Amino acid sequence: MDYKKNEVLQYVAENDVKFIKLFFTDIFGSLKSLTIQPSLLQKAFEEGVSFDGSAVRGLLNIEKSDFFLVPDPTTLSVLPWRPQHGRVARLYCDILYPDGTPFEGDSRLILQRVVEKAEKLGFNVNIGTECEFYLFNLDESGHPTNIPHDTAGYCDLAPLDKGENIRRDIILNLEQMGIEPLTSHHESGPGQNEIDFKHNTAIKAADNFATFKTTVKTIASKSGLFATFMPKPLDNEAGSGLHINISLIKNGDNIFEKDSPESKAFMAGILKRIREITAFLNPMRQSYKRLGSFEAPRYVSWSSQNRSQLIRVPAASGDSVRIELRSPDPSCNQYTALALIIAAGLEGIEQKLELCPPKDVDLFKASATDITGLESLPLSLDEALILASSSAFVRRYIPECALNSFVSVKTQENDPLFGEF
Repeated sequence: MDYKKNEVLQYVAENDVKFIKLFFTDIFGSLKSLTIQPSLLQKAFEEGVSFDGSAVRGLLNIEKSDFFLVPDPTTLSVLPWRPQHGRVARLYCDILYPDGTPFEGDSRLILQRVVEKAEKLGFNVNIGTECEFYLFNLDESGHPTNIPHDTAGYCDLAPLDKGENIRRDIILNLEQMGIEPLTSHHESGPGQNEIDFKHNTAIKAADNFATFKTTVKTIASKSGLFATFMPKPLDNEAGSGLHINISLIKNGDNIFEKDSPESKAFMAGILKRIREITAFLNPMRQSYKRLGSFEAPRYVSWSSQNRSQLIRVPAASGDSVRIELRSPDPSCNQYTALALIIAAGLEGIEQKLELCPPKDVDLFKASATDITGLESLPLSLDEALILASSSAFVRRYIPECALNSFVSVKTQENDPLFGEF
């Protein structure tokens, strides 16, 4: 349900909500929050709630540190794992300067502007996500270990699959927040799980993904486990991907179902820009250990159903016809990742790009002849950052302040320790 401001105020007053968490995301995809009392909520809607932007990695410097969070009333949800007496709700927020103008480095705003561009071109964008994650045991002190929760494999059942009940609890909590998971199962790695979601608008899909990640970590912690979305937590096992399913609606029709020239041009646009935007889809150094192994793509190619490809067209019918981009991983900032993917596809439509022929071979076992002429995704984060920072396309959508901060931090930092992500 999409609430309006007065409905949020009424709901909070009538449903024993005593704390409201204001959620926002930094340029690196980390979810942040500031908690207010209900008495401040009206002012938050009208004026915003101030916070110190200089204390948030990747925002602005100490000379421009004042920012304001303005809640989006349509995102109201009660956190079901918190006490039901004195309930805790959350609202996603937009970030504003003190004079009320939007902060251009707000990653949610970056996605909103691309969605607005799509709408001006006559398209509604639907996004469905498939996300993998690992569950690890804790040691006697409650710190994460590198010991997986189980040794099960793809689609195994309990008792070999020990994640069944945890996935159940995650899904039940998500459903209470209005998020619709479709399928869940054990993935191929030991302790690895996957949950897939029904398509939604791009903004809601991004908000829901942020909620999903914090829900998984919370439920895992309550179960005495550690959940991680690192793309390659175990060197010799499958990495964790964030497969992004995209469909475009124009005049009520799914253009991918119609196999229209626009659908092919959209795919061509993504293929054209994928190397330039990879730093935002795969922002950790270990992201590049995942690419090219265990069904994660390495080459810039597409095909139908073939899981070795960067883009595949899954077997489906009707409204379920879509494309699946398989390179992103769940360490990304979902707002900027989706913004750049959609923008690349729209550029393809605007420029009426021709789609290259499909590559109907198993690229994981391909010969040198098979891959002749295929571009590779960046081989390292450093290569991806150079491509992003020199890309006029990326600079068209990622403001200079955000891009410079992202590249500067990512160039200098190493991946977080195992138990931090």
